[in-house]
Amino acid sequence: MPNMSPKRTPMPTQSPEERCSNFNEVALGYSTEDAINEAKRCLDCKNMPCVSGCPVKIHIPAFIKEVAEGNFEEAYQIIAEASSLPAVCGRVCPQEMQCEGKCVRGIKGESVAIGRLERFVADWHNKTSKEKQKLPTPNGHKVAVIGSGPAGLACAGSLAKKGYDVTIFEALHLAGGVLVYGIPEFRLPKSIVQKEIDGLIELGVKIETNFVIGKLLSIDELMEEHGFEAIFIGSGAGLPKFMNIPGENLKGVYSANEFLTRINLMKAYTPDAKTPIKENHKVAVVGGGNVAMDAARCAKRLGASEVYIVYRRGEDELPARREEVEHAKEEGIIFKLLTNPVRIIPDENGFVKGIECVQMELGEADESGRRKPIEKKDSNFTIDVDCVIMSIGTSPNPLIKSTTEGLETQKWGGIIADSETGLTSRKNVYAGGDAVTGAATVILAMGAGKSAAEAIDKDLSNKQNH
Repeated sequence: MPNMSPKRTPMPTQSPEERCSNFNEVALGYSTEDAINEAKRCLDCKNMPCVSGCPVKIHIPAFIKEVAEGNFEEAYQIIAEASSLPAVCGRVCPQEMQCEGKCVRGIKGESVAIGRLERFVADWHNKTSKEKQKLPTPNGHKVAVIGSGPAGLACAGSLAKKGYDVTIFEALHLAGGVLVYGIPEFRLPKSIVQKEIDGLIELGVKIETNFVIGKLLSIDELMEEHGFEAIFIGSGAGLPKFMNIPGENLKGVYSANEFLTRINLMKAYTPDAKTPIKENHKVAVVGGGNVAMDAARCAKRLGASEVYIVYRRGEDELPARREEVEHAKEEGIIFKLLTNPVRIIPDENGFVKGIECVQMELGEADESGRRKPIEKKDSNFTIDVDCVIMSIGTSPNPLIKSTTEGLETQKWGGIIADSETGLTSRKNVYAGGDAVTGAATVILAMGAGKSAAEAIDKDLSNKQNH
């Protein structure tokens, strides 16, 4: 019998009081009964609107139907045909804006919890499956992937399944890109990411860490001296932006990238951390996206008594996922909305002692469709803080562009690439994800990596046939 409840099956979570003192995952996942019950809410629509909202085109009704019948491994295999990272996507994708946003159950109630079901299926597979993946037959072609974030991993996985000899070059000491350095453990456990990466290694993908392309080797050298026939650039957008206001060079001011990297990759919250973060009591995070929520919630877990989100627009304009905003509020994060910093105030020793802000009001909509924030005259006020975290966006690192002749980029640094194939201005060089679009979502980066892999395969297969 179908489940016609207008409400989705709730996701069990740690209580706010408990989770504020640990980095364990907040959402605890569905039980078998929860998953089957939620799957039965799917109407199995013939036109499948949910699939049109999925950047990697998972056959969503088919996998959900298998869940409803208790066939969890079959459900996993359907997802795995389209996605290289289902356990990751089930946790961090903005499904409410994508597949779930297209679900017809959302018209008169709540959409089917597609992301929660994807997470359940992937976790079930990872816990129960003992079978090793079958190695594809090598096809004799060699491809390099720059960056081991979601775009690079998706591209590498898609190519490896077709028999390509794939090597990923990663600048940091651990593979995973933003999945390991940017997203906190309480949203995405690193063991989950490592499990997905191990699956790619099992397929034959080689990963070279501590390898900075543009320093150790150039793209030209990879192709001319090391025999790579195609290159995919998925190096992300890790260069932080700042507001250029007075005081941004004070001690106690971080970019969100640095703050989160120290916590997620270098475990700054552990007693023996080699790169500890000074204990802060009052923290202001400037920005309103998912990264800002992550930084604020991490600061709370590091012991801060007061943590502020300082954002120049209102709550309706917050770019962060609703779930992340709700979790932040539950954990006691204070939202200072319609507020914009103008100066970070120093103490006598060069540390942060406050942040001066102005109040804003919303005017007419700008090019993005959001109402433009306008400063109110004589509305200056100060928030007492000893730490400021800037989370106002990132841009691609210019290193690859500066060491690769003929690689065209946008004025702001993004690599110019074909929207369907990822092909750049350089022959046999492709790009996708945040390196092209600027900071976006994990699943959009994966979709770009997958599309580029298909284009690379088509191109190299044609060469072989001729």
